[in-house]
Amino acid sequence: MGASYTFIIPIYSIVLAPKYSQYADPHERFKETMRGIQGALLIASLFPMIAGFLGFWRIVVRFLSPLSAVPLVTLTGLGLYQLGFPKLANCIEVGLPLLILLVFLSQYLPLIAKSKRAIFDRFAVLFSVALVWVYAEVLTVAGAYDGRPQITQLSCRTDRSGLITAAPWIRFPYPFQWGGPTFHAGNAFAVMAATFVAVVESTGTFIAASRYGSATPIPPSVLSRGIGWQGVAIFLDGMFGAVSGSTASVENTGLLGLTRVGSRRAIQISAGFMLFFSVLGKFGALFASIPLPIVAAIYCILFAYVASAGLSLLQFCNLNSFRSKFILGFSLFMGLSVPQYFKEYVLLTGHGPVHTSTISFNNIVQVIFQSPATVAAIVAFFLDCTLDCAHSSTRTDSGRHWWGKFRSFHTDTRSEEFYSLPYNLNKYFPSL
Repeated sequence: MGASYTFIIPIYSIVLAPKYSQYADPHERFKETMRGIQGALLIASLFPMIAGFLGFWRIVVRFLSPLSAVPLVTLTGLGLYQLGFPKLANCIEVGLPLLILLVFLSQYLPLIAKSKRAIFDRFAVLFSVALVWVYAEVLTVAGAYDGRPQITQLSCRTDRSGLITAAPWIRFPYPFQWGGPTFHAGNAFAVMAATFVAVVESTGTFIAASRYGSATPIPPSVLSRGIGWQGVAIFLDGMFGAVSGSTASVENTGLLGLTRVGSRRAIQISAGFMLFFSVLGKFGALFASIPLPIVAAIYCILFAYVASAGLSLLQFCNLNSFRSKFILGFSLFMGLSVPQYFKEYVLLTGHGPVHTSTISFNNIVQVIFQSPATVAAIVAFFLDCTLDCAHSSTRTDSGRHWWGKFRSFHTDTRSEEFYSLPYNLNKYFPSL
């Protein structure tokens, strides 16, 4: 789980809410705003917890087929294209070398070295980031960006905004550190819409992770259980005063494809490091000083892996069927076209196509239809479930027969190996 871009629109709306403009002291306004964000996240977290743990999401994904999953998973990665090369190009002299170096270390060098140990592909990200980060530090110290435009300095410099000097050495986050949460129905529903989008995108990310983890197709009950735990993550976000909700990490799923490391222990150790750096503020600030084009260059690789995981599901579909071709083409096209329209409308007018007096309703529509994966999933799911569904060949054309035996957790013995919870937690969170 990680922070989600989906929550930016409703959170930004809360930050700009007129009721917080009455506070003259900026710090007081910040605390009141954070209390409002906390309350919205706490209420919104109930949706995935109820839908996931009570099995409602399981009912939905039981109708998901490989055909309708292709647009969902593909655009879960491809839909984030604006965070790739456009952000990398803000500092091309830093981002492009990393992209080239990462491709070389992960794809070409293992073939050249012919080593039996998977060193270069597994540690390609660490090696390339370390080298280019030092290179960016040298450019910063040498004064290469002195007098350059503000956007260039923000993108390229490693010492921006006094990030390291301003961070405390030790700081323990604790629940409700900004005060008790405040609740507003409109804000809660807007954040809940963002939570719905995050749930849809997480479903695509889970499917991609199972592909790269060489696991069997995910049983609907396991997908539903994962959504429930996503709700727990969003609840913790609200309780500890995070600025955003959580979603399944597309970056980590792409990293799973790049490194071929699918061990749960690796995730647990990584979580320990994250907790450690969150307490030691100087170390966390050090990593936060990495120039954003370096991160964008990594995104170009990792998001591409997730998109290709979606395309790999085409092997289960009958691509000679005109029905399959229509559903795939139309859903992918609409998944890219509709969000582009909503984004361009905001840039031209300053507000979305739906512009009523109820700001929360405007945000709900904007959040849902600005997500490529959500739009594509809705279109593909609806068409696959309604278009010529009575025909005898439809089930095989959609690839449902390939996933049929995995609809229940216990129909395949490998489900226990791949999807059982540790520490006997299956007793309290059973999969059906």
